[in-house]
Amino acid sequence: MTLAAASHGFLTPSGVEIAFLLVGLVTLGAAVVTVTTKQLVHAALWLVVALGGIAVEYLLLTAEFIAWVQVLIYVGSVVVLLLFGLMLTKAPIGRSPDADSGNRWAALLVAVASAAVLVWVVVDAFRASWIDLDGAVQGSTEVSGRSLFQHWVLPFEALSVLLLAALVGAIVLSRKTGEGSQETGRAAAPVRREGQR
Repeated sequence: MTLAAASHGFLTPSGVEIAFLLVGLVTLGAAVVTVTTKQLVHAALWLVVALGGIAVEYLLLTAEFIAWVQVLIYVGSVVVLLLFGLMLTKAPIGRSPDADSGNRWAALLVAVASAAVLVWVVVDAFRASWIDLDGAVQGSTEVSGRSLFQHWVLPFEALSVLLLAALVGAIVLSRKTGEGSQETGRAAAPVRREGQR
């Protein structure tokens, strides 16, 4: 048993744990709104709130490096990429009935099952572990950077290539749509002139 477990009981939460719980509830609410709204732009903005809440959770766990990576990569890159994709492909800005595929119950079942498995794995892995908030920082830049660039270099680079491919694909789709509409407009112009004569 560690010193943190001996001096701190489960039913006497500290201020950090209360803040962690409150931020977690806000993050969960933002995630639910993200997947239930029928407006794509609003979904992207609520996704910013959800990913920002996860970054705050990392800060409360004293993992500052991971928190700022969360902000830079997910909030700064993925959401901006999503918004650029929506703008470049001329997706509907308002309410879109096509945003609902009709598989809500299947999606809810998969989400609940995934959450149950995740909670079970985390509880089973950290059943007797306590985070010592007064001890050495576990998520420091040195420790996280060594783990990232020694063991996770290939997935890190693959993610950057994936983001670049998604942005290039959105640009290509928007150019094809723009060129098609210009050619249609040019072909329709002489027909109007002949009809007027």
